[in-house]
Amino acid sequence: MAFRLSTGLRTGLLGTWGFKELMDNGWLDIYTGAQPTHPDYVETGTKLVRISSTCGAGVDDGCKFGTAGTGVLPIGGVAWQGVVLADGVAGWARYYASSGTGGQTGTSGTAIRFDLSVGVSGADLNLSHTSLTTGATLTITAANVTQPEE
Repeated sequence: MAFRLSTGLRTGLLGTWGFKELMDNGWLDIYTGAQPTHPDYVETGTKLVRISSTCGAGVDDGCKFGTAGTGVLPIGGVAWQGVVLADGVAGWARYYASSGTGGQTGTSGTAIRFDLSVGVSGADLNLSHTSLTTGATLTITAANVTQPEE
């Protein structure tokens, strides 16, 4: 599993927008099972949780990123959170941009989104545990998107 950009996101990055501008105010869905081979493909597994809030009140106000530095873009200063929808083991996640073709689910060659692996260590998104329980609030206090030098 790996951090993978959709065709729509790669196209957007070649235009006039940066990653932060494209992805601010979006949301992150975490699923069970194996990550699809490409973010243009339909979601697989059971959706366990939608992380869509940075206000701390459970409102869908969109996830914010912080300020980039040295090739690293952290999440914003306020934690990301969402209420778990189903019991299961987190296996992968998809982050969706909030506007234009960003929020499209299913198979799409234009949707602005990215996929990432989920685990407790060595994954693109590390959680304190991957066994999620319905009704619990999942909070992500720290995460980074890193642009490699090569």
